[in-house]
Amino acid sequence: MSLTPPPQLSAEQRARASAAGVQARKERALLKERISTGELNIFEAINDPRDSIQRMRVVELLTAVPGVGSKRAALLMERIAISPSRRIAGLGDKQLHALRRELSVNKSNLDNGALLFMSGPGGVGKSTITSVLRDHPSFWISISATTRSPRTNERDGHDYYFLSDEKFDEMIQQGEFLEWAEFAGARYGTPRSPVEQWRSLGKHVLLEIEIAGARQVRSADSSALLVFIAPPSWEELVSRLTSRGTDSPERRAARLALAQEEMSASVEFDHILVNSKVEEVAAQLLSLATAHNRM
Repeated sequence: MSLTPPPQLSAEQRARASAAGVQARKERALLKERISTGELNIFEAINDPRDSIQRMRVVELLTAVPGVGSKRAALLMERIAISPSRRIAGLGDKQLHALRRELSVNKSNLDNGALLFMSGPGGVGKSTITSVLRDHPSFWISISATTRSPRTNERDGHDYYFLSDEKFDEMIQQGEFLEWAEFAGARYGTPRSPVEQWRSLGKHVLLEIEIAGARQVRSADSSALLVFIAPPSWEELVSRLTSRGTDSPERRAARLALAQEEMSASVEFDHILVNSKVEEVAAQLLSLATAHNRM
């Protein structure tokens, strides 16, 4: 069996690859230096979206932390079940939380991530924006709880936390929701605990909620940032809302009336972003979160 020879690179391609490698090493060296001097904490580094950092081995990151060193880093990784070859981009949720416990990182030396509540009329593209940011290392997308039944393609703990009415009532009584609201005959709420946990790791937490839920946010967390997603034009939103061939005329009229009501609520928000291009809105949300955290 003959092996396929590796692709032959031109001199120009080799030069570009070499330059990219040099730049990546510089970025990693600077990041490790900032960690070692205390200018940057480990979770700020983990949340750095640059590919050169996300491809960095976890062991390199840990050995740069003051007081850790190579021996403690190896023991720590073994205890948490992090492979010696694991890269930052491959760290799982449980491993991130275990790292925080092991390193005893607290609020005095770790800035919380920003809390963003994103709302807007139905059909404006909120779910698409959320899907773009779901894999971004700086964000964690909050999972809502609901009393409605799961659809065939939905999983508990991934799409929603599906709760009974009794459990939902209990969580309300115990103050376990940041906000909750009733919509289309079911109740939806944002569990407080996971939001606080991920913010404590320096992640920006993004929540996609209904207008009624957004109105509760100010009393729940005064540091939260309310962002309204608007359509490029009312005509385009109407087109999106009326394009479903399965809707009855009455249903279409109800959807449009609700959209008008939701659009009028935009003045209650801190920022209004027009969704002309999803990638641009995602970048604006990251910029807003970063700037808000520095205030």
